[in-house]
Amino acid sequence: MPIDYYEKVWHNGEFIPWKEATVHVASHVISYGTCLFEGIRCYQTPQGPAIFRLKEHAERLVNSCKIYRMELDYSLDQIQQAMVELIRINQAQHAYIRPVVFRGYGEIGVNPLKNPIEFFILTWRWGKYLGDEALKNGIDVCTSSWNRMAPNTLPAMAKAAANYMNSQLIKMEAAINGYVEGLALDYSGNVSEGSGENIFVIHHEKIYTPPLSCSVLPGITRDSVLTLAEEEGYTVVEQPIAREALYIADEVFFTGTAAEITPIRSLDRIPIGKGQPGPITRRLQERFLAVAQGRVEDKYGWLTYCHQPVPAK
Repeated sequence: MPIDYYEKVWHNGEFIPWKEATVHVASHVISYGTCLFEGIRCYQTPQGPAIFRLKEHAERLVNSCKIYRMELDYSLDQIQQAMVELIRINQAQHAYIRPVVFRGYGEIGVNPLKNPIEFFILTWRWGKYLGDEALKNGIDVCTSSWNRMAPNTLPAMAKAAANYMNSQLIKMEAAINGYVEGLALDYSGNVSEGSGENIFVIHHEKIYTPPLSCSVLPGITRDSVLTLAEEEGYTVVEQPIAREALYIADEVFFTGTAAEITPIRSLDRIPIGKGQPGPITRRLQERFLAVAQGRVEDKYGWLTYCHQPVPAK
């Protein structure tokens, strides 16, 4: 299915046509995967298009670049403003926003330091990542035979393209075996995350999620759910989670910018709870989407409306 893209792309401070946003095959990123990126949703709201948690996504991109010694020529405010301007210039009412920072065309070799840094921001129209019925009915998941990266191998806290080679193995294995998504364990055999989602487990009305030390990307949606769950009065615990704990859980769900809050109805053909989305998942899902879609008060300042200036830091 061809990508439903918006026409303009931001590249190193300029707006260019989508078809001109190209990369030379000898670029460092092609051979060595030297790319950091973000995934951000701009929602259509009654007040106009609004980017969800723009500042936090921009900060995570900057932090990912810092971990990989990629110094940006743009401030945090400039990065945020570029994304807002891209939504405006494309006249987008809703969009998926993909900033990518990578090492470009220069030297061929493992050492990346002499290669130029390229910065693109793309936007396209994207529906429900795990399927149109996923949010409503939940999905079937398998435990992958592929583990997440061990500490001190690849930094899981950086949203790096290289990490998603591991994600592809998890996703392909799941798809080939008839599942919607795969669940990865960490280096010690405890629950880590999906191929592109964080995970939450509900047992006896307590909510559990793996800590970042379990090779977990610090998800922006994950952080939002932690905040909303505590606001709703639930006890939230970050701790290592054994694989078998999911089989006897009352509810399990994935979170992510693309996945939003997606219930898991079965794991390894074992039904989770009653085999359908549970009440706590439903409550958090509705609360999250109500805020993201501008249907309730945005008390946390999570929405950046694209017809307004970006607040100064």
